[in-house]
Amino acid sequence: MRMRSVSRRNVIALVVGMLACLFVWTPTASAHGTIVGPPTRAYQCWQTWGSHHTDPAMQTQDPMCWQAFQANADTMWNWMSALRDGLRGNFQGSTPDGQLCSNALARNNALNTPGAWKMTNVGANFSMHLYDQASHGADYFRVYISKNGFDPTTQRLGWGNLDFILQTGRYAPAKDITFNVQTNGTYRGRHVIFTIWQASHLDQTYMWCSDVNFG
Repeated sequence: MRMRSVSRRNVIALVVGMLACLFVWTPTASAHGTIVGPPTRAYQCWQTWGSHHTDPAMQTQDPMCWQAFQANADTMWNWMSALRDGLRGNFQGSTPDGQLCSNALARNNALNTPGAWKMTNVGANFSMHLYDQASHGADYFRVYISKNGFDPTTQRLGWGNLDFILQTGRYAPAKDITFNVQTNGTYRGRHVIFTIWQASHLDQTYMWCSDVNFG
């Protein structure tokens, strides 16, 4: 009887331990999303280096991702988690200059660092693609582009560095949402696309920077 009792306790302990591991290793932010095209800074780093993030070649081939991984690798592992709750549309008042690319999240501060982030080539008119694991939908997206003359390789992005381009309408829940952006054709070379996603299921606001090259 004693042997059976000990065995039963061991089994229970094993099951509890396994369940605890599941809770520990399941990302708390797994049910969110990001702009994957043109990719946000965190997503680009994860997509390029996630499977070999310890490769020393990253330091020379992609130094901005290198510094981000060194600062906090969780920024890339949780590329879908750049959200804040309850801003009630007060985006500018709630997000200081220099913290736009991190959505004012201290854990993601490396995304604000000026430098030669990898760029995606776009034209004057381009499409944007949100991948949302949980299909939240959107009340709207707001899209801004850094002004001509702003240099993201040496300057942190602030609200005064942005041109407002558009605000979309609502989007029904879906894993993939795409929408078109049309510019006046005056942008050339390196710029930052700053996107705000106001999710529909709760008052959750996501903000990201995507680095692009206008041809």
